[in-house]
This record gives sequence, C-alpha cells and structure tokens, in this order.
Amino acid sequence: MKKSKYLLLLALTLVLSAFLAACGGGNSAQNNGGQGDTPPSGEGEPTGPQVLNVVDSAEIPTMDTVQGTDAVAFNVMNNVFEGLYRLGENDEVVEGVAKSHEVSEDGLTYTFTLREDSVWSNGEPVTANDFVFAWQRAVDPNTGSEYGPYMMNGKIKNATQVSAGELPLEELGVKAVDEYTLEVTLEQPVAYFESLMTFPTFFPQNQKFLEEQGDKYALEADTLIYNGPFTLDSWEHEVGWTMKKNADYWDAETVKLDEVNVKVVKEVSTGVNLYTAQQIDISPGLTSDFVTQYKEDPDLISYLEPTIFWFKFNQTKNEALANVNIRKAIAMGFNKQDMADYVLNNGSIPANYSVPVEFVQHPETGEDFREKNGDMNAFDAEKAKEHWEKGLEELGTEAVTIEILGGDTETAKTMQEYLQNQLQENLPGLTIKLKEVPFAQRLDLDAAMDYDMQLAGWGPDYLDAISFANLWITDGGNNKMGYSNAEYDKLLNDVMTTYANDPAKRFEAMQEAERILLEEDAAIAPIYQRGTTRLWKPYVQNVYRHNFGPDFSYKWAYISGK
Repeated sequence: MKKSKYLLLLALTLVLSAFLAACGGGNSAQNNGGQGDTPPSGEGEPTGPQVLNVVDSAEIPTMDTVQGTDAVAFNVMNNVFEGLYRLGENDEVVEGVAKSHEVSEDGLTYTFTLREDSVWSNGEPVTANDFVFAWQRAVDPNTGSEYGPYMMNGKIKNATQVSAGELPLEELGVKAVDEYTLEVTLEQPVAYFESLMTFPTFFPQNQKFLEEQGDKYALEADTLIYNGPFTLDSWEHEVGWTMKKNADYWDAETVKLDEVNVKVVKEVSTGVNLYTAQQIDISPGLTSDFVTQYKEDPDLISYLEPTIFWFKFNQTKNEALANVNIRKAIAMGFNKQDMADYVLNNGSIPANYSVPVEFVQHPETGEDFREKNGDMNAFDAEKAKEHWEKGLEELGTEAVTIEILGGDTETAKTMQEYLQNQLQENLPGLTIKLKEVPFAQRLDLDAAMDYDMQLAGWGPDYLDAISFANLWITDGGNNKMGYSNAEYDKLLNDVMTTYANDPAKRFEAMQEAERILLEEDAAIAPIYQRGTTRLWKPYVQNVYRHNFGPDFSYKWAYISGK
C-alpha cells in the first residue's frame, strides 16, 4: 500500500540521522548482530566496584505499595521491598518473607510460615500483622487504592464487599495466626496465586511507622522503611534515585551489587549519549534511528515483551467515542505495520488483539491464546472510512475533533505525531489534537477520566490472561473509560467463579470475552506489542528481566570484568 507523505518523510529523516551518526549496513533489529534476545547471565565472577548505573523514563509516581499502579513504581518497589515471594530467574517464584506454605485440599486456604530473620530497615521484624495491615489498607475505601480492589476482589475472601464499604476491614480473608504465621482465605481457587504473591500490592507495611509519618509517608526516601535487597538511599524528584544494598536483608549474602543509580531520562538520545560516555550500563529502549545506527554493535540485545499499547476510548467525555462505528473506524484507521517497522523499528509487532502473543497457552491443546481469535480490527483504510462515514451520519455531523492524551518522551511524541497524521489522512473530517504530558500527570488524568482518547499500555501482573481480560469489566479499577458490556462481565465472572476449577473452559471464556471487547465493541484500539532493543554492557550480569509484574530484579545482579 502506498505510504503517506508523512511516513516517507519520517523514514527519510531516520535514515539520514542514522547515516550522519554512523555509516553502516546490515539486517533488521530482529536479526541483529549483538548478544541476542536475553541479557547476559552468569558469565564470570563479580569483579571491581559493584555499582550499576541505569535510567528510567519517568519520576516515581508513588512509593506507597498500595497506591502503585505503574511500571516505574513497581520496578523500584520490587527491589527495595519484598512480599511473601518474589520472581527469580525465568520468572520462577522463589522464597521471600515466606519460607514455606501449605494449601488446604479445597484450594481455598493458604497458610504461610514467615521467616523470623526478615526485618525492616529500622530493625523491627516483618510479621504477619504487617501483611494483614497492608492488605486491609489496600481494600479500604478510605485509602482510594486502585490496585487493591483490582488485585484482590474476587480472589481474597470478602475483598469485593470490603472494598465497597459493605463489610468491615476485619472481614477480609487474611489473618495473623501468630507473629510468623499468615492465613489467607480465597473466594475460589486461584491457579496463579503463588505468582500473585510476588506483586507489590501484596507487600507488607509497618503500621506503626506508617502512622508516625502520617501524610509524609512514602513521599521521600527517609519517610520509608525497607525489607528488600536494597534500600532507597536518596530520591531527587524528577532527577533520579539511588538504591543501596540492604545489609539487614535476610539474604544479603546473595546480593552482590552495592549500589544502583537510576537517572530519569525522557529522551532516548540523552540515554544513548550517557551510554556511549560510559555513564550508564544499560541504555533505555532504543528508537528506530538508534536501532539502525547500532544494529551491528555487539552490545545490542532485542526481545519481545508481553506488553501491549492501545488507544483507550473514553465513552463518557466525547460524544463521538460513544459511537461504535467511530471507534471501529479509528481502530482500523492507521497502519500498524508501518508503525512497527518504521516509527518503532525495535522488535515491536502490530497488535490486533488485547492478549499478547507468546504469553499463555491453552491448558489442554497447548495452542497460543492468539490461535482462536487471530487478528481483529486490523488496518484497513477502506473499511475504516465506511465505519467513519456511518458513524458521522449517526452523529449528524460532518466533522469531529478528538484530543489524544499521550506521553512527553521523545519516542511517545514521534509515535503520537504519526498516529495523528494517519488518522486525519484516512478519516476525512477528523481533527486530532495532541496533549502530551508527563507520565504521572497522565495517570492522574486517566484516574479522573479527563481525556478523550488515551495512548496507554499494559504489561501483565501475573502469568494469566485474566491480567488483561479483567481490565475492562464494568466500573473496574483500570477501566476508566466508561465501557460496559453485560455479556463481557458475565464471562469474566464465570472465569473467576463457575470455571475456576475448569482450566479449559476458563481459558476459552476469556477468548470469547476478547472477541466481544474488540470485534463487537471496539472498546479499545490495540496498536502494537512491545519489543525492546537496548544497548547492554556485557559486564552487567544476572539482571533478571520479567515477563509479568515488575520489569527487573537486581537481587542477583553483579558486575564482572568491567
């Protein structure tokens, strides 16, 4: 298909910038000449200063584990706090504060035995009461946590009623049998419950310390206490933070790094300059021009992640987006393949689905989740125009203006301009305005549903398709766009109740729910499944990358041969 003038100009700009930076040829990022698709692992012994220097794309929005909702916060929390379990190599669930657990025959009661050598950084022991307090606080309506109800409702006994204010906090299905024994009661068996326990929402909190800090809790490095492999030693807002090895951590002898320094870097070019100047050891995810520039560099690695980016359509703020034909027109109205190949060029692939490829498989047939539904609402300019014209007729207008809420990073801005151009070119009468804001502000606007369309993404919180599927239930904590479909809600309710012990039916119900979400309702418009290409110093070993939950674990990382 003929490419738009904008795309041709963009491609030429990227080629010229790569040529000016460094001449060279070779294959695409997916077949790069670098280290491959995984970070270096287990090569050599720790040598020299054990200091890791990295970047992140945004300020930490919060360090209160019951208030966290984003990848930046969860990544830091995963390294300075610890729950009952944590994710290890290859996403294996390994010991954390809990050293063992027992499960009742009906799969409804988990009894965790906590280790007695797990302590907070102020010297106090981590106890079962710390988990009870944190979990109750997470579903307390007065706390206003988004993730508490999202993660616990329908799983932990009475969480739904407690979070709705219909039952007291004490009725939540979690109790301290004694100081080091925690009992958790579920609504129904949860197949992925152990991996769920690695997620920051379920981390403990020390009630006494939190109440002493009051409104200052978790706002600065010194208004927190820690029980993980590292402590947050300093936190300069919007600039960066430093994590230092926690000498009081129960497994401190495993931790080799003494320090992890993180800079907030929004521009990829700045991150690459820091990398080439030897000031950081892992680059941010590279944009297309840098992938081309460094494709023969032995430091280059590339991998596909189970993370999807999409347009959220707020059906309550802009009348046009309450129209299903308008939503379908937008969903089909931009070239996703060109987006992946030219704008991103980092291993990302077009997404015409809401549950990623190569993430979960049918429990009986072993087929990928994608096999049944395949692609839905794929790019088709002619069909998009048909839906557009029908939608305009239903609205009684010839023109529509829609604002897209997006990020303020270099990559986000380039992507948003491309999408703006594509939609305005393929849907006559559409005017797209861009609102580009910092990440924390976007989260606030999402929570307030103060947007028309939003460019958002989601990575799974645990190894199950429901991590994506339950985003869109009516009035769900992450819905935030006014979408409601009774049939979709029933399917998800069946997934969590009727089919809880029937893995095949449960899996197939989620596939049908996805079809309703996209094919029937076009409630969201998937854009791409993220691939990431980075420059990664070969001396940085054993940084474990996770496919769900927090992105990275530094507990086992070390520097070798720098």
